[in-house]
Amino acid sequence: MTEAVHTPRVFSGIQPTGNLTLGNYLGALKRFVEMQASGVETIYCMVDLHAITTWQDPKDLKRATRELAAGFIAAGLDPARSILFNQSQVPAHAELAWVFNCVARMGWLNRMTQFKDKAGKNRENASVGLFAYPALMAADILVYKATHVPVGDDQKQHIELTRDIAAKFNHDFGVEHFPLTEGVIEGAGMRVMSLRDGSKKMSKSDPSDMSRINLTDDADTISQKIRKARTDPDPLPDTLAGLDDRAEARNLVNIYAALAGMTPDQVVAENAGAQFGQFKPKLADLAVAVLSPINTEMARLMADPGEIDRLLGEGADRAAAIAEPVLEETLDIVGMVRSRRR
Repeated sequence: MTEAVHTPRVFSGIQPTGNLTLGNYLGALKRFVEMQASGVETIYCMVDLHAITTWQDPKDLKRATRELAAGFIAAGLDPARSILFNQSQVPAHAELAWVFNCVARMGWLNRMTQFKDKAGKNRENASVGLFAYPALMAADILVYKATHVPVGDDQKQHIELTRDIAAKFNHDFGVEHFPLTEGVIEGAGMRVMSLRDGSKKMSKSDPSDMSRINLTDDADTISQKIRKARTDPDPLPDTLAGLDDRAEARNLVNIYAALAGMTPDQVVAENAGAQFGQFKPKLADLAVAVLSPINTEMARLMADPGEIDRLLGEGADRAAAIAEPVLEETLDIVGMVRSRRR
C-alpha cells in the first residue's frame, strides 16, 4: 500500500475554563501566532465539549469561551489567516469521536494518566466523558487530518493515542486515510512554572491567585505578583548550570527569556551577580510592557461579545468546510449508507 501524502496542517485547542495565564500565553498563544506566520494552515479551537467533562456553569462557560477567543486575538492571532472557532459549532468533531470510541481499546484509555489525575480517588463518580475524552481529542485533530499539534509534555500521551487510533483505523480498513500526527513539543523555556512553587506548572486551577499571572491582570497586579514571587537569597549565577537546583530562580529567568525573545543563557549572562531585588523589578517592567497591550485589547474585545460570536461563527464555517468531507469519507470507509442530502 502506498503511503498517503497529507498536506501539512496545524491544529490545537484550549479548554475555555477561565483565567488565561502567562503560561497559556508563552506556552501556547505566542507559539500559535508564530506558527500562523510559518505559511502552514493553522486551525485553533476553543474545546468547549472537553470543558463539560466536568461541571461548568453555563453562563461562565459562555463567558470563558468568548474570553479565550479574545485572548487568542489579542495575542496576535488573525482570524482571517488562521481558522478560529469553538468546537461545539462543528458537529463533525463529536460524530468522528463516536467512530473513534469504537476503534480505541479500553486498555488504551485505562492507561491515560490525565484521567487518573483528574478523576482522583473517586473514579466511579467521574463522567464517562472524562474517561472517553481522549477519543474526542483524537477526533479534534484527525477530522482536519492535522499533521502537527503543538503540545506540552503533559499532552504527549494524547498524541500517542491519536497516532494509535489513526494507525488502527487505517489498518482495520486497509486505507491510508488518517495521518500519523506529530506532536510539536514545547521547549523547556516555554514551560512556565508557578510563582509560588517552581516544581509545579503555572495553572489557572491553582487555589492561589498569586501563583500565576492572568492575562486579565492589570499592570499593578502583574508587578506585585512578580515582586512577591518565591525565590532564594542567592544572586543570579554566571552560568545557567548554576540554576540547576534553584527551581524558582530558573523559572523567573525562563519567563524573562521568553518575554524578551532571549535564551536563558543570555539572561543569566546579562544579569550575573544580580540579587532578585534588582532582577524582579526588571522582569516586572518587561512583563507589564508585553502583557498590558494584550490585557487592553482583550477588554476591548470583551466589550463587544456579538463581534466575538460573529468571528467564531465564521471560523466554524471555515472549519466545517474541511471537517465535513473528512467525516463523510470516514463514514463511507466504515460502511455507513450516506443518502441524506445535507
